[in-house]
Amino acid sequence: MKKLKFTGILVVVAAVAIGMPGCNKKAADKTLNAADSVVTQQVRAQQASAREVEQTASFTATVLPEAKNSIAPQTPGRIRKIFVEVGNRVAKGQKLVQMDAVQQSVLKTQVDNLQETYNRIEQLYNVGGASKQDLDNAKTQLEVAQTNLNNAQENTYLLSPLTGVVTARNYDDGDLFNGQAPVLTVMQINPVKLTVNISEAYFPKIKLGMTADVTFDALEGENFTGKIGLIYPTVDPLTRTFAADVKLPNVNGKIRPGMYGRLNINFGKENRIVISDKSVVKQQGTNDRYVYIVNNDNSVSYKKVELGTRIGNEYVILSGIEEGDKVVVDGLAGLIDGEKVSVVEN
Repeated sequence: MKKLKFTGILVVVAAVAIGMPGCNKKAADKTLNAADSVVTQQVRAQQASAREVEQTASFTATVLPEAKNSIAPQTPGRIRKIFVEVGNRVAKGQKLVQMDAVQQSVLKTQVDNLQETYNRIEQLYNVGGASKQDLDNAKTQLEVAQTNLNNAQENTYLLSPLTGVVTARNYDDGDLFNGQAPVLTVMQINPVKLTVNISEAYFPKIKLGMTADVTFDALEGENFTGKIGLIYPTVDPLTRTFAADVKLPNVNGKIRPGMYGRLNINFGKENRIVISDKSVVKQQGTNDRYVYIVNNDNSVSYKKVELGTRIGNEYVILSGIEEGDKVVVDGLAGLIDGEKVSVVEN
């Protein structure tokens, strides 16, 4: 009986040993098949192409006066009378403020006395009773006093240096002007101007006199046309932009300093790469925009692009990719730079 049991055990062991090579082969085949069937992400790509498009750029800016003047005397003094109120329109040369004339009276008396002294010394000089130096000293003193009197006269009546509107009044009649703030502020608001910051890519294209279409949130439904009146000559190295002033006629005075304006400037037509807006990815935490490009080995590259005008459901590309690049337009979710993909034909 013991012998039979032992023989049975040998038979089982032999059967297992005979079957093992087949099992190992099947396991190896499964491993190879799994490696061969790694699933790549499917994407749809479009070839970037160039066409002639209007080079229109949009900007926002705050309205500024054409000129701004602070009305104040050169020295502290008593304000006798202010002739205008905030909101009044004033003309160039118009009297706005009358200051105390006490100092002017003192200086006028001083000039009269020095004039008499000079006349007397001049007479003595002519007859040999005074030296040339005495005459020159008297003349210098008279000229200094006359200059002080002229300044005092100019500061007795303060005139408007421009045609505009009074936008601030900081004193009342009888107040002592202390120099901490101007008595009045006058702004020229026809025309007005808007200073916009423009990408350096447009620097060679912008010209004086180019038109800009302007709208204002406060004047809904109204459209205005301005012109480039000044182009600043330098580019900001931090923002890569340069400034330009758009001047806007304001005959009826509807447009006021401080208003928020939206501008569109047309830089003409040019051949530019245009891609679908679906392909553009915004990097979180920044204003940078990226696209995925499919390489020849079916890997994708993450490339930063500079966007131009949006035309419907497409973007004009100013830089970052070249014509002929295959740009991923569908299947962007979860893509990683350098990842292999499977491109689905349109």
